[in-house]
Formats: sequence, C-alpha cells, structure tokens
Amino acid sequence: MAQDEKVPLSPQDYLRILVKSGSNIPIVAFRALYYKLRGKRIRAHQKVSIKGLSNITTNDHLDIGLQYVGFMLPSDRTFLNVQGKMVIKDYFNLGRGCRIDVGKNGTLILHGGRITANTTIIAMHHVEIGRDCSISWGVEFLDSDFHELNYEGRVERDPSIIIGDRAWIGCHVKILKGTRIGNGCVIAANSVLNKPIEGDNLLIGGNPARVLRENITWR
Repeated sequence: MAQDEKVPLSPQDYLRILVKSGSNIPIVAFRALYYKLRGKRIRAHQKVSIKGLSNITTNDHLDIGLQYVGFMLPSDRTFLNVQGKMVIKDYFNLGRGCRIDVGKNGTLILHGGRITANTTIIAMHHVEIGRDCSISWGVEFLDSDFHELNYEGRVERDPSIIIGDRAWIGCHVKILKGTRIGNGCVIAANSVLNKPIEGDNLLIGGNPARVLRENITWR
C-alpha cells in the first residue's frame, strides 16, 4: 500500500488509500472477511476476480488493486486464474489491471514487493520473484512457449524464471522462459530477457538483454 510496506498503516491512512483508489469500502471489507474465513489474507478491490482461491497460500497479506495509479480507469479489472500453486511469502501489493495465470503444473512464488499495474504473469512451470522487488507497469512474465520448436542441436533447458531480491524491473519489460537474475539488479524499460544473467547489482537492458553496468545501487 505505502512505499514502505513494512510500516503499519493507521486505519485513517488505510481509509484514505482506499478512497483514493476508488475502492468500494463495504465491498472490500466484506470480501476481506470472506477471504479470512477461507484462511486467506487477501484484501481486494471490487474489480478483482479470483479463480482457484483454494490454490493460493498467503503467509502475509496480498493486496490487489487497492493502490492508486493515475493512468488506471475505473473499469480496469484484475484477474487471477490459479490452477497450480501461488504462494505469498511476505506482503505483496498487486496493482490494477494485472493478469495472473498459473497452470495446473505451475508454481508462482512471490516473496514480497509490489507491481504497479497492467502486468501479466503466466506460470506454466515455475516463476519466483524475490523479496522487496519493485515491478513497473506492462511487464510480461512467460515461462512457456506453448509449442515445441525442433531443430538440430536443440538443447532442453530449465524454463523457470527466477528473479533475485530487491530487483527493479522497468515498464514493458518481457521476461521469458529460462530467465534468471541476481539480487539488486535493475532491468531497463522495454528490455527482453530469455536466459540467465549471472551477478548481483547489475544494470541490464536491451533486446536481447545484456549487462550495461556493474556494481549499481538504486532507491
């Protein structure tokens, strides 16, 4: 909800956030109670649809669509379709307009952080996003091609996507199967990643993505 997710919000501050985001407060409260009775720590905007609630594990709160983003429309919806497993390890703020699809054999693990808006995560195998990550709008995570391309010398590789702790991923980045990045990395806007990039605290960018700078910090 707030920029520093570790600082508890007062009821007054929380109410202001709900009002600013256009949330229907009675509906948000009713749904939070419903989810709590189902053993889920979820607080969701009225324009959120969840299919496969029983497949979601929340070790901490998952807030969905409750953050104000200036370019969002009142009609924008967020949809979660979880046939496999989705695990929230620490507080996670999922923005409006996002789409999450976890296949029957897929796993999505979110260690804590935030997604601004309009991001798509398709996890047919395994997608894992580290602690305290900040993900911008329009990002795409896709760990499957949904088809098989055969050619001489083709090598099978792990399709999993693994994002290290405290990564900052810029807008409209595409993160494809087999991507792995370390801790503290920054991914420049519009980059395309499709393979492991070794090392921490890297500035990564381009199509295909490559290391642009080393030993960076960000805030």
